[in-house]
Amino acid sequence: MMKNLKIRLSMAAAMLLAVSSFVFAQSNETPVYQFVDDVEVNHTIVQNQGSSGTCWCYAGTGFVEAEMLRKYGVELNLSEMFFDRWAYKTKFEKYVRMHGEAANISCGGEVIDVLHALTEDGMVPNDDYTGWVLGEERNNHWEMHALINEYAKVVIARKNGKLLPYVYPKMVEEILNVYLGEVPETFIYKGVKYDAKSFAAKYPLDINDYVQLGAFTHKELYKPFNIHIPDNWTATMTYNMTMDELMAELDNALNNGYTVGWAQDVSDKGFSRKAGVGVVLTDDVNKIRESDPKAYKKMSDDEIRESIYKFETVMPEIDAVDDEMHQKAYDDWSTGDDHSMLIVGIAHDQNDTKYYKVKNSWGEVGPFKGYWYCSEKFVRLHTIFFTVNKEGVSKDMAKKLEF
Repeated sequence: MMKNLKIRLSMAAAMLLAVSSFVFAQSNETPVYQFVDDVEVNHTIVQNQGSSGTCWCYAGTGFVEAEMLRKYGVELNLSEMFFDRWAYKTKFEKYVRMHGEAANISCGGEVIDVLHALTEDGMVPNDDYTGWVLGEERNNHWEMHALINEYAKVVIARKNGKLLPYVYPKMVEEILNVYLGEVPETFIYKGVKYDAKSFAAKYPLDINDYVQLGAFTHKELYKPFNIHIPDNWTATMTYNMTMDELMAELDNALNNGYTVGWAQDVSDKGFSRKAGVGVVLTDDVNKIRESDPKAYKKMSDDEIRESIYKFETVMPEIDAVDDEMHQKAYDDWSTGDDHSMLIVGIAHDQNDTKYYKVKNSWGEVGPFKGYWYCSEKFVRLHTIFFTVNKEGVSKDMAKKLEF
């Protein structure tokens, strides 16, 4: 019961976060937080997941597009919904084969799922398959998702007295066709005719070239393990290391021209839609006073505490986030995997504090037009894992991990 509730809450949170993108206030005022980009890796444009829990698909597609831009010099706008179809069909089959146990048909997933989809089904340009067939100009998956899940229950109930494995794949395909549209058998790209698999073969990516990296104290260092989170439904292994090493590998990848897929938690109050930042603010009143004595001179302690998450000024963060603090957050669910984004750079704010530039999938909203800046402490605390090309991993770490 608790597991199912967590899954539903995670799904609802992801969708609500996406919906909230349409009510972000756009302002011409100078942002409270001001940044200088120190490193920015080539990547494609910000997209909008709309009313869907497909952040993983948008982050993963952006990751794949950035890899193709880096490797082949081609700037593509691929169809996220083509990859989402693969996920629904594959999850449905797994659900049935597991008799409805130890599996779920959530709308969530991970960045690397796009590489799985690419490997199995190929890829299609977004112009040829938007997934918008219901008179809308954005994703709206509420009804489709509910219908697929209810149909899955019908299938495993075996009301005909037996399972009908030659029926349910056709029905799932039809549901997806109704809500997302039929996938074109062929399409024209720059004057050449392709299908999904031949198009992927034109710009090949090998899924074996990509890894997930994490930092947890409950698992052996430098060994892969299956991290237990609902959205890791493909059971892709994560290589373990210390948090300091993980952050060093993040910097190494970005400094060498590789974007990084990021599975993390944005339910923290420090992830601000208003300010466009992710920070881990301190509630130490004395430290806050010391950060700007003039600004807080006339404020009471209670007034200062009330002002912490208003993001009217740049407030100080906690002193440090170590491995134990990160592990505790994972263990008590204060850090989970409720969102995926793409890390594209390194920056610093007006106080010379280090941040990471992150491409979100809520459209060009907020003070940085769809990008968020997340502090190093925020990334340390809320990271579940990174997805990166093995070439972006340092030689010393690759040796430790034996790949």
